[in-house]
Amino acid sequence: MKKPVIHTLLILFLGASFLTVSSCRDEEKTTEDKIEQVGDDIEEGVEEVGDEIDDHTDDN
Repeated sequence: MKKPVIHTLLILFLGASFLTVSSCRDEEKTTEDKIEQVGDDIEEGVEEVGDEIDDHTDDN
């Protein structure tokens, strides 16, 4: 009775481990995609800094 339960739990654990490892892999990006992502991140950062400056100048 214990062996089938242990085997079932082992299979479930290994399946969950495999799914976790395989879902964490990131697809390969080209250099152009990476540069575009960095540009987008910089743009967002500039907007956030601008919003913070506006908030602080509005308070005073």
